[in-house]
Amino acid sequence: MNLEPRTLNRHMEIKTYRAATMQEALAMVRSDLGPSAAVLHTREVGNTGLWKWLPGASRRIEVTAALDVNVPSRFPAKPTPRVEPAPSPKLESTVTYEPSYVAPTQRSSIVPPQHTEVQTQISQLQALVEDLCRRTRGQGHHDLPQSLFRLYTDLIEAEVNEETARDLVERLRRESAPHDLEDVMLLRARMARMIEEQIVTTGPIHVESGRRRLVALVGPTGVGKTTTIAKLAANFRLREKKKVGLITVDTYRIAAVEQLRTYADIIDLPMHVVSTPREMRDAVNSLASLDLILLDTAGRSPHDDVKIQELKSFLVEAQADEVHLVLSTTTGASSLEKTAKQFAAAGTTHLILTKLDEAASLGNLLPLVRSSRLPLSYVTDGQSVPDDISAADSGRLARVILGMDSPTAGRRSLVA
Repeated sequence: MNLEPRTLNRHMEIKTYRAATMQEALAMVRSDLGPSAAVLHTREVGNTGLWKWLPGASRRIEVTAALDVNVPSRFPAKPTPRVEPAPSPKLESTVTYEPSYVAPTQRSSIVPPQHTEVQTQISQLQALVEDLCRRTRGQGHHDLPQSLFRLYTDLIEAEVNEETARDLVERLRRESAPHDLEDVMLLRARMARMIEEQIVTTGPIHVESGRRRLVALVGPTGVGKTTTIAKLAANFRLREKKKVGLITVDTYRIAAVEQLRTYADIIDLPMHVVSTPREMRDAVNSLASLDLILLDTAGRSPHDDVKIQELKSFLVEAQADEVHLVLSTTTGASSLEKTAKQFAAAGTTHLILTKLDEAASLGNLLPLVRSSRLPLSYVTDGQSVPDDISAADSGRLARVILGMDSPTAGRRSLVA
């Protein structure tokens, strides 16, 4: 961490922090000065232009912050009721945006002459910020209104990667009129719609009576495939009154087979355990009269190409109509993308996201849906069977990503 303090007087200290990413720099400020710190200025060091999205470009983020300064904090905070200032002393204030990343310069003058100490502090702060802006002038930086900077930091706090966050904020800026940039609530609503547009959903599995449909669930170990299969089976059997059967090829974990068999006995469903593609064919034929066959598979490492191809051979023999890739939202964005890419060889057609109730944030989903181009079918947020599962709702997920909703709020019914 690079930190350069500059003391204005005995009550105020300006500090500069440098880090590889904005998220790391903001974390430094919060750790050192606390959440009430005011961000006075941010810029890129070592790379011209804030909105350069070139991957791998060498750059560092510089953030200048302080405590006890009459500048609005840049850290995201929950909305609080507005308190009107007392009529006296009179305060006249304007905000001027200089050509830098964000740093608005607040010029304030206190009318009563007896407040000379406060006037001196404000004058010193104004001179310092103007000096910082002059030093960045001509370096190709772009100004960013406070409202957009707040949205950007909200996305970073939600663990949206910097490239995606910048892309969203820049697009919002281009598509908004200048006077709209002053309306934080309007910008947040537009951002939610932009995120919603990127999350494609399909609704529940469509099952018709008398017309068999085979749906397979695949994915790495520990993501909740077996529990999700049980939830789907219970909902279609008990709530939609469909004829449902189960097949499992998870012969690697005896406990998982016994768990699914227990659910099958409780719900009164036929179940087959297969270990070869030939047995798969026989099991599917024996369940041909059902409306829905749910196929549970063994967890596969996304790095094991041999096991992925073995999985593909089972799916081909089963002639699966849909292959849903099950992934846990507690996994990092990079791992989610790589896993989806590897399982594409098995013919994945949909995504199911599990453990929303355990995820600290859902910003890691945006790179996944962008790169995989797979539509979302279901999300789960608990272990209860047949509950804690719902049809994926792009609007709800967008609100959760922006912190406007909780992961377990606003569930959509599984009944089509």
